[in-house]
Amino acid sequence: MPLGSPDQKNLGYYIALAQVGMEMVVPIGIGAVLDYYFKWTPWGAVTGAVFGLIGGISHLVALANKENASDSSKRDRPS
Repeated sequence: MPLGSPDQKNLGYYIALAQVGMEMVVPIGIGAVLDYYFKWTPWGAVTGAVFGLIGGISHLVALANKENASDSSKRDRPS
């Protein structure tokens, strides 16, 4: 166990990354449930995978842009 308290910014970043993972997995699960109930096999899961991939990658790009913007504002700030 670390002795100090965790950095709140890093903790928020890791929670956002976990959210991206869930955004990629949950649509596949929903598609699998729809496959089961409506006998669409495998199209519900495939569609869920596509939507999850698109949503997850777009969220990762937004996180990367936000991180780059905060890094550049730190560099531009006079010491």
